[in-house]
Amino acid sequence: MRISKKTVTLLKSLVNGESVASSSLPKHISENLCAEGFLSVRTMGSRRSFSAIDTKALRNYLSAEYGDLDSDDGNFQTRAQQASVSGNSKQVYVRSCPGFPVNSYEPIGCTLNGCEFVVAPQEGSFVFIADWETFKLPEDVVIVGIENMENFRMIRQQRELFESTVGNRRLLFVSRYPQSTDLRMWLQTLPNFYVHFGDFDLAGIHIFLTEFYPYLGNRASFLIPADIEERLKTGSMVRYNLQYPRFHNLETDIQSLQSLVDVINRYHRCYDQEGYIG
Repeated sequence: MRISKKTVTLLKSLVNGESVASSSLPKHISENLCAEGFLSVRTMGSRRSFSAIDTKALRNYLSAEYGDLDSDDGNFQTRAQQASVSGNSKQVYVRSCPGFPVNSYEPIGCTLNGCEFVVAPQEGSFVFIADWETFKLPEDVVIVGIENMENFRMIRQQRELFESTVGNRRLLFVSRYPQSTDLRMWLQTLPNFYVHFGDFDLAGIHIFLTEFYPYLGNRASFLIPADIEERLKTGSMVRYNLQYPRFHNLETDIQSLQSLVDVINRYHRCYDQEGYIG
């Protein structure tokens, strides 16, 4: 299927760092770019817009998928279509890095491609799971999703935090990097409980409420340390003020999380999760 000149113009706008209305891009294209982790979504009331997370990465992807977007011949085709005509399979774009990294501070016996697989990274390393569709773990393991890569790498320095909030449970830590929907799709196939550990700000709570909770329901919770109110008292007021126009109406029926929203709004401050790295 060819893409229209109008769509090409919109894609070029994204590559140039501009935002485009979500309704203006064909759904199959926008869903694919979001799934691949190239687009961020901004909501203003009932309106939604897309912008590129990394314009250089998006440009490279679009060049591989559609060829030269600056062409003026009006004959834009996907690489797969070009390959079917030319017979050159090397033109076909293949996603090079599906999956997500995992970490743990104690060995966890899992299975990968039907074979036994123990997650036990040496301190200072983690494991990347590429064949995530076949990655299975015991149901009693709690999955902790960490938004910040520094926190993800340094889980041992935060062990006291995890034990005080999650309890004496076996924990598998996961990261949504590179950003895609692979992690969420994997979580949806499992019965395990999921705990989301992100920044303590309105944007971080919004990520949990829109990208995880609707898909996992009551199996998902947001990590809230006992001392977070004290830490918020000295948090960032600048970032709170930047986020407030977009998230000032943020509400949830999850009582503990609404209490956190209320505390953030009371002090007009945010707190970074990196502050919990001991």
